[in-house]
Amino acid sequence: MCGIIGYTGKCDAAGVLVNGLKRLEYRGYDSAGIAVLHDHSIAFSKKPGKLYVLTDELKRFPLEGTSGIGHVRWATHGIPNGPNAHPHLDCKGRIAVVHNGIIENHQALKKALMREGHKFTSDTDTEVIPHLIEKHYKGDLPEAVRKTINLLKGSYAICCIHANEPDKVVGARYDSPLIAGIGKDENFLASDIPAVLDHAKDVIFLENSEIAEITPGSVKIIDRENKKYEKSYSI
Repeated sequence: MCGIIGYTGKCDAAGVLVNGLKRLEYRGYDSAGIAVLHDHSIAFSKKPGKLYVLTDELKRFPLEGTSGIGHVRWATHGIPNGPNAHPHLDCKGRIAVVHNGIIENHQALKKALMREGHKFTSDTDTEVIPHLIEKHYKGDLPEAVRKTINLLKGSYAICCIHANEPDKVVGARYDSPLIAGIGKDENFLASDIPAVLDHAKDVIFLENSEIAEITPGSVKIIDRENKKYEKSYSI
């Protein structure tokens, strides 16, 4: 079990993400990390150990930006160390992903991606996800995520960002929890409601195979067949 969060709005993303991760720390103590979009690039920080290790690092080396993703890890594939901590990135460092769950077919996916020239830096099952998104990305992050989740077997809740698409976070889930929190000129994705309680006025509960695209002013939901629809729930 791990905890994930995504944020896009006008506030300091790193601060919002860390505050949300504090509410999710019961879901993972092995490592923590965040990635933030800034000036069409991705900056990230991740550390093994409890969340305070990451927060101390961010005090020394702050990350600027108003959109990003975060993670607290309970190790499954790969020991608790820096390379295995989330977020995980693609080959070019343009895509970052955090993940809760277990990708059962990650070994077969990894071997196929390595044959295509993708380079891996961790022992996790998660790392196949940013590389699959990289493979399918044609300028549309939700579509690349949709094509990626159709290849995954197992359970997942993911949040991802792309340096080419500022102010956007995309999430998806299957058999792992994920909610979208709706605020004023800011929106969230998270594993659990407490992570967004300080900001969100409404919550959308994602169902299996649904994909959420959030920007500061919108929340869009599609399913794996690319059907769009709306739903909401008030706190």
